Amino acid sequence: MKARAAVMYGVGTPLAVEDLDLAPPGKGEVLIRMGAAGVCHSDYHVMSGQAGHDLPVVLGHEGAGTVIGLGDGVTDLALGDRVVLSWIPYCGDCFFCSHDQTHLCQAYKGPLWDGTMMDGTCRFSNDAGPVRHLSMLACWADHVVVPQESCVRIDKAVPFEIAALLGCAVTTGVGAVLNRAKVAPGTAVAVIGAGGVGLSIIMGARLAGADRIIAIDANSAAEAMALNLGATDFILASEDIAARIADLTPHGADHVFEAVGKRALQRAAIDYCRPGGQVTFVGMDANDATIDLPSTGITRSEITVTGSIFGSACTTRDFALYGQHYLDGDLPIDRLIGRRYSIDQINEAVADMLSGKPGRGVIVLNEASHG
Repeated sequence: MKARAAVMYGVGTPLAVEDLDLAPPGKGEVLIRMGAAGVCHSDYHVMSGQAGHDLPVVLGHEGAGTVIGLGDGVTDLALGDRVVLSWIPYCGDCFFCSHDQTHLCQAYKGPLWDGTMMDGTCRFSNDAGPVRHLSMLACWADHVVVPQESCVRIDKAVPFEIAALLGCAVTTGVGAVLNRAKVAPGTAVAVIGAGGVGLSIIMGARLAGADRIIAIDANSAAEAMALNLGATDFILASEDIAARIADLTPHGADHVFEAVGKRALQRAAIDYCRPGGQVTFVGMDANDATIDLPSTGITRSEITVTGSIFGSACTTRDFALYGQHYLDGDLPIDRLIGRRYSIDQINEAVADMLSGKPGRGVIVLNEASHG
């Protein structure tokens, strides 16, 4: 069959939206009709060359759709299932999985980084040869073939565009608050960066019962959405951030989350945290990124500095949990959506993200975002 997809052929060049050949699902694989996909900075990291990847590749790692085809050996999914696609599938049997750290599972690291299926081959192709799948998913396409391990069934009451954002931004942000930092009610939280992940951290902090939620961003246009999603205060990056936080909190923030992935901001996060508090790095910089730590100051103040990948989530538990929180009105994920596009507008969607337009951009696929 044919699939319309956004293909990357070179670093720093616009994506090509074209029809690719899509082979049927192989053993243990599933054919998905995509409903929606999110536009994430991590995809741009590939486009810019910050995250190297073999080319050509169909991008997109945040998406949801409907199961319309099953390969041999698929037993846990059925035709018609609504699924969120996970870019960190887990095996369930390794050391990390057995210690409730499924997000650290290394079992599928090879094909995940190579952009292939589990068997090392691709299902997309064109006249020139195979086309790779980012994170074994390739969500910026109207149909995809993915491993069954990447599919997490979700309530059909959750719209596709909401389910899609569970696949990265929402789970990364909310999970960092609930699973990694374990923010307690009544605490003060500072969030550096009010993009899709930062806004999701704000929603998570509100859900956790934080008393003060301080959003920090370089773009004043981010303020309205940050406050709408639960922030109590907004600080522009051009202000004296440490002084403002000191004015708003008696001892400094109990928790500071860095959601941009910039070394200077990661280093500054430590200065915003109170003694005995915790700094959690959520944004991703280059793989070789390092920062200088005030080791004596950290020791004396007993600040904990940690990281969180993919919200430290167990996707089979947390996708459904956060989806239910949305249905219950506790996670207003719909307010996170700032713009909607067709797949043919993918380059516009990326440009809007880079320009700092507030909220998450969503690619609507197969006219099914509300279905």
